Amino acid sequence: MNEVVDDPEICLCFHVHRRKLVNWIRIERPQRAAQLSDCFGAGTGCGWCRSYLEKLFLAAQDEAVSLPEIPDSENYRSQRQDYLREKRRETGPGENSLEKSS
Repeated sequence: MNEVVDDPEICLCFHVHRRKLVNWIRIERPQRAAQLSDCFGAGTGCGWCRSYLEKLFLAAQDEAVSLPEIPDSENYRSQRQDYLREKRRETGPGENSLEKSS
């Protein structure tokens, strides 16, 4: 997979890159970080990228806040795998978080 260094993939579930999100924020001017899900579903899969989406949103709201540092692709994916393993442990096998919260 060829990934441009300056345009990391933020949402691994839906393959949404930082440049796409930054441009979407600039054009659409969302009022809440949750609205970034309207950008190709970012943040609506496993949930791993939501903290980065919020940081992108905050950086767009305040010029003093810089874009969040994203670990290199391999580390980012590895951290996501750890997150998913922990999430499975919390919900148990065969369960998902939506079923558990109802």
